[in-house]
Amino acid sequence: MQAFRAAVEAHDMDAVEALLAEDVVFTSPVVFKPYRGRAITSAILRAVERVFDDFRYERVIGEEDGRDHALLFGARIGDRRISGCDFLHLDEAGRIDELTVMVRPLSGAQALQAAMAAQFERIAEEAAREA
Repeated sequence: MQAFRAAVEAHDMDAVEALLAEDVVFTSPVVFKPYRGRAITSAILRAVERVFDDFRYERVIGEEDGRDHALLFGARIGDRRISGCDFLHLDEAGRIDELTVMVRPLSGAQALQAAMAAQFERIAEEAAREA
């Protein structure tokens, strides 16, 4: 999904949000329950942009005109390097209706969880404004 990759790499979170379906389901690597809806997903992705350093996509798997894509990435959270994958599914209109993120190693996932927990209030405020 070239448009998503380009928007993320350009730090254009408005463009990222425009690619999300209204009923998108976001599955976090550090929270059991999926999040549903564009407002909360956008707020989470904005927080991720704030906590990741040196983020870069390294590889994209999937056919350009297909509905399923995997975008492998590397990033840093504090002194922890992580690698991960964004799994995207597109609805019939071409919007992202499922976004699942996985990261490794465990110490990186733990650093991500702690960094995102520190963003929780801001995420909730941003999501409430968007809803």
